[in-house]
Amino acid sequence: MAILYAYSRFIPHLLMILVQIGYSFLYFLAEAAFSHGMSPHVFVTYRYIVGSLVMFLLAYFLERKVRPKLTLVLFLEIFVLSLLGASLTVNIYFASLRYTSATYITSMTNTVPSMTFIIAIMLRLEIVNLRNPRGIAKIVGTLLSLAGVLTITLYKGPEVQSLQGAPIHIKSNASQQNWVKGSILLVVSCITWSLWFIMQAYTLKRYPAQLSLSAWINGFAAAQSAVFTVFMQHKLAAWSIGSSIVFWSIIYAGVISCGLTVTIQLWCTEQKGPVFVTMFSPLATVMVAILAYFLFGEELHAGSILGGAVVIIGLYMLLWGKEKDGDRNKSQKQSLSTNDEEKLSHLAVESSAGRDNETGLEK
Repeated sequence: MAILYAYSRFIPHLLMILVQIGYSFLYFLAEAAFSHGMSPHVFVTYRYIVGSLVMFLLAYFLERKVRPKLTLVLFLEIFVLSLLGASLTVNIYFASLRYTSATYITSMTNTVPSMTFIIAIMLRLEIVNLRNPRGIAKIVGTLLSLAGVLTITLYKGPEVQSLQGAPIHIKSNASQQNWVKGSILLVVSCITWSLWFIMQAYTLKRYPAQLSLSAWINGFAAAQSAVFTVFMQHKLAAWSIGSSIVFWSIIYAGVISCGLTVTIQLWCTEQKGPVFVTMFSPLATVMVAILAYFLFGEELHAGSILGGAVVIIGLYMLLWGKEKDGDRNKSQKQSLSTNDEEKLSHLAVESSAGRDNETGLEK
């Protein structure tokens, strides 16, 4: 039992690593879909439609008895949550991918953990004790991760010779690249993404059914993205799926990215908090750089290798600093449950004593 408990503590870590692997493949599939003429906004709408169909089906059968009642206030809260983190963030995010590259956006999005960490401290969702080594590790780990991302983004260094026999080749449309416009869109996306992770923590307290919440987020995001896309795309031809790579990219994005990964993130947010979930995003930068080199034959520079190593070191420091928080949260929950049991037993004793007194008076 002790061994099982020791390994169960790392389930959230393993799940978040799998999430980043899933996101890494999504970047290249989305880039391939865009290079085949698919509009980013249409792509986002289709993927949320697929994700909502999958998640509503799973939620209906698996959470039928445990699903909380959906009030009007909670309904509006989930609507805003979907608007902030799903339809708005992802539309801007994939629009920036059209103007830049997969390696660049994964490097820039690693500012999300730092932003989320700062916002969480301001809202007192995250506690930092600078007199404790683990508190210092959180700060240093965040700064190291950010430094690694900046290294990947700003410092290229000597080029590592690309593989000639790469199995997959994706043609990028250089005429559409606009790095200034893409960077501005990406910064806005990172800010809204950080706010989304913070808002999840509050919503999960009132609606703890992860599958159902994921289904509602995908459903609202599909409707919101559809309305937005209608205003952006006035031609019916933009909605056509012209190739198999576009079709399978939409299926992958809907089932894996919108369905499974969002559900996993919600569960990990409930277990470990929003900062824990965002801490793993730097891994996507390293994974994308590796995939770009070995599978897609893209150039790899020494700066990407150096920055990736710094990112991993910072991530481990953050995880070490956060590990104590998980133990403290569990002990707090156990103490709260113990206090509740004591209150209930005390009330039971008082009620039984009251009944005995009433019986004695009657006699």
